[in-house]
Amino acid sequence: MSKLATMQLPDSIYNWVQDFFTNRYHCTRYAGRLSTVAGIKAIVIQGSGLGPASYVVTAADPHPCTIGNRIFKYADDTYLVVPATNSSTRCLEIDHIGVWAAQNNLTLNCGKPKEMVIRAGGKRGKLVNPPAPCLDIEQVISIRILGVTINDADHVRSLLISSNSSLYALRVLRVHGIPDESLQEVFRATLLVKIT
Repeated sequence: MSKLATMQLPDSIYNWVQDFFTNRYHCTRYAGRLSTVAGIKAIVIQGSGLGPASYVVTAADPHPCTIGNRIFKYADDTYLVVPATNSSTRCLEIDHIGVWAAQNNLTLNCGKPKEMVIRAGGKRGKLVNPPAPCLDIEQVISIRILGVTINDADHVRSLLISSNSSLYALRVLRVHGIPDESLQEVFRATLLVKIT
């Protein structure tokens, strides 16, 4: 609510949102039995109309502590990008995000973080050894972000496999007599969208 108070909102809206987040409780009914009632202390109530907006307000302020590093956020995922020149700051940045999360009543999913080292192409990239993993975070050679596999070869390969399946489906539709106009419509809605 302190972050919301810094925004230029009418008092009536601020009071309504505060009322929405105050004294919220939850219980679960399963197999005819009712659990005990528990208070909700979360600042983001998933499934509520205010959930996405409250997350945006909450997650608007984490910034990297080192110039040149970048933080990108999408929904409830956070991506930290650290260039090679700042590789020594990786653990510091992760600690910084952890402190921010604790201050904002959020919990980091410690099983989810992955680290990917991207090296320059050619001889220069092959000569550089990747740094040791930061804070025991698993180092991976590719990562999927918003449906795109970062590592060009993997993304292109998965796109080709998926497109091949779509082409097969289009051939089956044609054999079963779908009109050409409809076939083109299906092509545009599936395969063309995927490629572009």
